[in-house]
Amino acid sequence: MRNIKLVLEYDGTNYHGWQKQPKLPTIQETIEDALTQQTKTPIQIVGAGRTDTGVHAEGQVANFHTDSSIPLSAFQKGLNTMLPHDIVVSAVDEVPADFHARFSAKSRRYRYTILNREYPSAQQRHYAYFYSVPINIDLLDAICQSIIGKCDFSSFQKTGSDRINPVCEIINTRTYKVDEYVNIEIEADSFLRGMVRAIVGTALKCLKKASHNSETPCVLFQNILKAKDRASAGPSAPALGLSLIHVKYNE
Repeated sequence: MRNIKLVLEYDGTNYHGWQKQPKLPTIQETIEDALTQQTKTPIQIVGAGRTDTGVHAEGQVANFHTDSSIPLSAFQKGLNTMLPHDIVVSAVDEVPADFHARFSAKSRRYRYTILNREYPSAQQRHYAYFYSVPINIDLLDAICQSIIGKCDFSSFQKTGSDRINPVCEIINTRTYKVDEYVNIEIEADSFLRGMVRAIVGTALKCLKKASHNSETPCVLFQNILKAKDRASAGPSAPALGLSLIHVKYNE
């Protein structure tokens, strides 16, 4: 059996996330249907990250096993012909039998994009969170830098998540502005469900609250982190601003 690795780009607007769900359109099922049609045999794929409804990807990774002899170039060309225009296969490789898109991953990097100006965008409404309150980039960066390292991120885990261990290691963060768009990139060895969106939403809450409070945004944020309680944090930022941009492996 061959083990095939796919690198995927997709617009998550019209999908109910990555993972298959009964009677709902998902990224995983759409790709599996195309692969099954292409190979003439049922195919199941594994994704590196289970992106939620409306979340996008520039560098999602998936793998599947097949005894098909289809050349790698034909896999890519065929899939891009069969898949809808909002899902694209950007690379195809044959990998060792023990490669697993999810469990072999060493880290994942997400980017959250905020349109920070007085009026929204018609063209970018599905890809950036419109937030009209001016953002202090230096203070936002300080908040993000303060979470680098290994920590219990229970305060930023989606309610109802089935993950038992809430400890993750943030490897690095990057906060930068391009024109009127504020970007927050976070790389970690793993993420809790809804973690990035909760961090962004809470950071914005702390920036706003600090203007009426004697404590700095970092102190407010760290107090929420230490509480290990989702109820103490801010609301999650909308899914549309989030994109999985890279998955790192030992390759």
